[in-house]
Amino acid sequence: MKPVIGVLALQGDVREHVAALGVAGARAVTVRRPTELAALDGLVLPGGESTTIDKLLRIFELFDPLRAAIAAGLPVYGSCAGMILLADRVLGATHDQQTLGGLDVTVRRNAFGRQVDSFESSVEMTGVPGGPVPAAFIRAPWVEQAGPGVQVLARTRHRGTSVPAAPATDAGPAAGAGEDAGRIVAVRQGTLLATSFHPEITGDARVHELFVAIVKE
Repeated sequence: MKPVIGVLALQGDVREHVAALGVAGARAVTVRRPTELAALDGLVLPGGESTTIDKLLRIFELFDPLRAAIAAGLPVYGSCAGMILLADRVLGATHDQQTLGGLDVTVRRNAFGRQVDSFESSVEMTGVPGGPVPAAFIRAPWVEQAGPGVQVLARTRHRGTSVPAAPATDAGPAAGAGEDAGRIVAVRQGTLLATSFHPEITGDARVHELFVAIVKE
């Protein structure tokens, strides 16, 4: 039986995730209503704009049901903005921004720079066989701190782009002040998986295959 994995279809690259999940051996469905959560074995939170998705989750009355489902153990994969939505703590968030939480990480929004600083690279990712994974970083976050229960799956290997400096905050030093090599860009905590990058637009479904395997567990 193919697991049924939803893709949150409020904003972002929904179609690409649906296609990648199909290649990875899942039956992908789009999700826009709270009632649709009960039929899912897993869920993907796609890239997009994290503040916009946060607001739409509340407008569509999905925020509280989804947060409860995550707390109850629903496997979820978040890419880029999805990583931010899963994070317990966010640096650079707007004053009213909320997250679904579940991942014991501190994430910095737009850590690699603005839209014009987007770049493609590759990363070695634990749990993904077959060599480096192609990774597209588009206004991507990175994980600045990971809790003891979080498994770091991938880090950047080299400077992918020049990173404009951002102001320091009480939560940590300025982002972009030095090399972006060694930054955490993929993590797992239990049934939650998150990447800073977009594997769904590279034509490589191995990250989705990893998530399908997590769902089947």
